[in-house]
Amino acid sequence: MKKDFLTYQAQTTPHPLSIEISHASGSYIYSNDNKAYLDFVAGVSANSVGHNNPKINEAIKTQVDQYTHVMVYGEFIQKPQLELCKALAKTLPPSLSCVYLVNSGTEATEGALKLAKRFTGRTEIVAANNAYHGNTAGAMSVCGAEEQNRAFRPLVPGSKFIQFNNEDDLDKITTKTAGVILETIQGGAGFVEPTNDFLLKVKQRCESVGALLILDEIQTGVGRTGKFWGFENYNVTPDIIITGKGLGGGMPIGAFISSKEIMDCLKDHPKLGHITTFGGHPVIAAAGLATVNEILDASLQKEALRKEQIFRDHLKHPLVKEIRGKGLMLALIVDHPEIANTIVLNALENGLILFWLLYEKRAVRITPPLTISDDEIIKGCKILTEILDNIKKSPTFY
Repeated sequence: MKKDFLTYQAQTTPHPLSIEISHASGSYIYSNDNKAYLDFVAGVSANSVGHNNPKINEAIKTQVDQYTHVMVYGEFIQKPQLELCKALAKTLPPSLSCVYLVNSGTEATEGALKLAKRFTGRTEIVAANNAYHGNTAGAMSVCGAEEQNRAFRPLVPGSKFIQFNNEDDLDKITTKTAGVILETIQGGAGFVEPTNDFLLKVKQRCESVGALLILDEIQTGVGRTGKFWGFENYNVTPDIIITGKGLGGGMPIGAFISSKEIMDCLKDHPKLGHITTFGGHPVIAAAGLATVNEILDASLQKEALRKEQIFRDHLKHPLVKEIRGKGLMLALIVDHPEIANTIVLNALENGLILFWLLYEKRAVRITPPLTISDDEIIKGCKILTEILDNIKKSPTFY
């Protein structure tokens, strides 16, 4: 399989991890040689309720037996779509009550940017340096990561950038600004939390100049940071939120959400202001609804904070300079990228799946399923600590 994988399937890196997958269950992924891997990554925050979750599977199978795709999004009334939109609205403030379902977080970014421009009649977007909002040309245009972007220019014009948590940059948000797009917690930059009410101050600046605040909740939303939505931790309510990843319980989904007033501007002048064939696919929507219900019914968002503390208690080590993030969105920060590489690769050899972050090369990602057990956390932390001990004994990195 590996030879065919490298021959026929497009690659994203020179050296993919190349585990041949047999099956997955709960917090574990199994290879074809029946080796069990404890999953501390959850498909990059996507498998929020674990692998092969029976409630998600049941919802998918039930919907498949009724109907799959029937019409482009927004024309027919389909119960799975409608019930998911209602369930999401119930978790949000009244100003965020109208949901547009799409296929991915990246597409949600695109829709949110269009929405801000259309509603305000402006063209400028303000974003943060080293942000990550997706990988289409439009999403890349608001990522502020030149090393990643330069090979694909020209991108969509009209973006300018501020430094996350730098209040001195807020005067760059002006009456020309349609929207400010920020991750609630910066992901690829190293799981950087907002400080000193930064998001609230951005919102206040937006209100003063008539711009919209877009918060990217693709990773922070759906229970991962101890609240159902990450912005609930930081005393701010955005005008638009975008979500994806964990919302589908392992199935591909995205959404952008705003008020009815703002969202209505996409349905006329011109009509079809945003369209998608497969967005809100009924099978995916059924999985999303089951995921939302599972997280809420089991209070998994509250459990994320308790489990965060277990990680912090069991990963105290001289090589760990800092543990960034909140809930089950955590990043170990070490001194050198070489140490981070060694941790990820050695962990894989020892049956533990970890991963890197996009821009912060000294970081090791820990974003397990929200359903991970205490014993599984402790088991993985023991593997990680033994790897850190071995690195510390080696003179290679000193």
